[in-house]
Amino acid sequence: MTPTPGPVPVPGRTRLRRLRTSPAMRRLVAQTRVDPADLVLPVFVREGLTEPRPLSSMPGVLQHTRDSLRRAAAQAAQAGVGGIMLFGVPEHRDATGSQADAPDGVLNVAIADVVAEVGDALVVQADLCLDEFTDHGHCGVLTPRGTVDNDATLERYASMALAQADAGAHLVGLSGMMDGQVAATRDALDAAGRTDVALLAYAAKYASAFYGPFREAVESQLHGDRRTYQMDPANRREAAREVAADVAEGADVVMVKPAMSYLDVLADVAATSSVPVFAYQVSGEYAMIEAAAAQGWIDRRGAVTESVLSIRRAGADVVLTYWATELAAWLVEERR
Repeated sequence: MTPTPGPVPVPGRTRLRRLRTSPAMRRLVAQTRVDPADLVLPVFVREGLTEPRPLSSMPGVLQHTRDSLRRAAAQAAQAGVGGIMLFGVPEHRDATGSQADAPDGVLNVAIADVVAEVGDALVVQADLCLDEFTDHGHCGVLTPRGTVDNDATLERYASMALAQADAGAHLVGLSGMMDGQVAATRDALDAAGRTDVALLAYAAKYASAFYGPFREAVESQLHGDRRTYQMDPANRREAAREVAADVAEGADVVMVKPAMSYLDVLADVAATSSVPVFAYQVSGEYAMIEAAAAQGWIDRRGAVTESVLSIRRAGADVVLTYWATELAAWLVEERR
């Protein structure tokens, strides 16, 4: 039996370029969008500074004073940015990171300052990890053999969470990659009646070379690496187990970090997660674009915009980026 021929293509009928003919047309049919509310601004506040201190490896990023931090938070809120993530850099460190949960510690004071400045105009988020506060630079308490003691570290995280909640944090970001960290922190907050504080689990945080400039920003004391607790960059499917465990323990949000170098992982997580997915465009990813733009090798604004768009396209609901306030202003300008 002779098969019935299909329709004969008419020359010129299929013209995919028709939907690219103008900026208005491209906006109309865009499948992915970035809004200022999708962005979170990571910021560093350094104890003891009298003036903001520029970071050589992250042009345009500062270690803030308390006053300049409040100004940065107000600017982010005015630009329509969704949130701010606070990192504290203390003057004094010790083996257990005692300043991390001290009420007058730099991070907890910074949380209170930002909440007083912007109220609910931003989701005020705080990094919940010990690495900035320890004299050895690891994300937890060490055993006598020098390895990170997972369960002793959980006790410190629980205490940090309570201190950050008391300071006014709306969300705490568990970035240490300890097993059971979400459950331990959720239990501590709930027992204290702080069921209102949300938990962001850095569920798929990889032991990445792209964190280099961040080490300058927090004046890291780390010697060696964090490969015994952060994820192996070779592993993709393992991220699903980490995310599932954190959600089961009570995570309200999960994170993939870094973002640009792990878009495959981000897409996997976004396709299966039952909670919102954040992604962190980390310091090294920021620094590479800034360095190339400074040399005139790429268009800075175009590269910044495209890089964040790619993270959203891969599935991130929210992107942490050091360009958050600047990018938000561009987005508003483009829509006028």
